[in-house]
Amino acid sequence: MDLTEYRASSAEQKRTEDLLELMPASGATALDIGARDGHFSVLLAERFASVVALDLEKPGIEHPRVVCVQGNAAKLEYADRSFDFVFCAEVLEHIPPDILPTVCREIERVCRGTILIGVPYRQDIRVGRTTCYTCMGKNPPWGHVNSFDEQRLAALFPGCEVERTTYVGENAEGTNALAAALMDLAGNPYGAYDQEEPCIHCGVALVPPPPRTIPQKVFTKLAFWAQGATRAFARPRANWVHVKFARRA
Repeated sequence: MDLTEYRASSAEQKRTEDLLELMPASGATALDIGARDGHFSVLLAERFASVVALDLEKPGIEHPRVVCVQGNAAKLEYADRSFDFVFCAEVLEHIPPDILPTVCREIERVCRGTILIGVPYRQDIRVGRTTCYTCMGKNPPWGHVNSFDEQRLAALFPGCEVERTTYVGENAEGTNALAAALMDLAGNPYGAYDQEEPCIHCGVALVPPPPRTIPQKVFTKLAFWAQGATRAFARPRANWVHVKFARRA
């Protein structure tokens, strides 16, 4: 996936600016979990003497202070308190719920100073849901299998103190159980089928849905009608939440 256009968007630039403001100004060692294209790893290298860029596939980052590593966040191969700073953004929402506590414990374990987490804020992962036409499984948008608020994040890092919480962006997207069920029956025609993430059930790439049948068109109209009740009372909320944790001694 080419992230150039994504990184250049005003929304992403605001998110990056907020994360940079929360990061320590300097330090010896940093770990970037889910480094992807290395965007934040390189920014971290401007502040830290050594940066480990870790992802499930080894990142291809060429920088004298960045070490690229293939690894699993659920089993980090580093000693306790190895890093001054651990950065993890756009990652935890993708971690299977049964593995999520393990990943957070590992992040906490290898950090001796500051942890910075960035995730979507109170996302309704029923909005934009897709149907996999290989296995017919229902998928949350963008592979986001978790939704977070301040309380859930704090509970996932019990060995840390919340030092600062910030919010970026705004949205009011939401639905309800009836509307989501009706949209499932309609085949989820308006889901996020252009996402990079494959089906969470069978691992096959998602494809756009076939033309809807007449009953599916009826279900779609009923879904939009049912969703109207949620929209009428929806209040805008932040799109992202960033939480800076300080590791307890």
